[in-house]
Amino acid sequence: QVQLVESGGGWVQPGGSLRLSCVASGLPFNARRMRWYRQTPGKERELVAGISSNGHIRNYDDSVKGRFTISRNNAINTVYLQMNSLKPEDTALYYCNAIQGIIDYWGQGTQVTVSS
Repeated sequence: QVQLVESGGGWVQPGGSLRLSCVASGLPFNARRMRWYRQTPGKERELVAGISSNGHIRNYDDSVKGRFTISRNNAINTVYLQMNSLKPEDTALYYCNAIQGIIDYWGQGTQVTVSS
């Protein structure tokens, strides 16, 4: 079955950096677009960044452009989210997402907390 496992979250001060990783299994990773979402309590999950299957096309929410970079390594079925210049408003549970057929798959999430 499809599994997505995120890691790399934690606590960081404003202006700091974190790199999230998501390892995928059970799907043809190099043929799937991958996405990172985030969610805070009481709010809907929002799309942060997406990357095409070959990594050539990347898109970002306006709130993270210039600060976050999405990348992937198809040899090890992993997608990354490098987060720089973090702000308190980036605090959220971050999820990795893939679509297989008509089903959305999600990891368990990794918590990112930005505070002083």
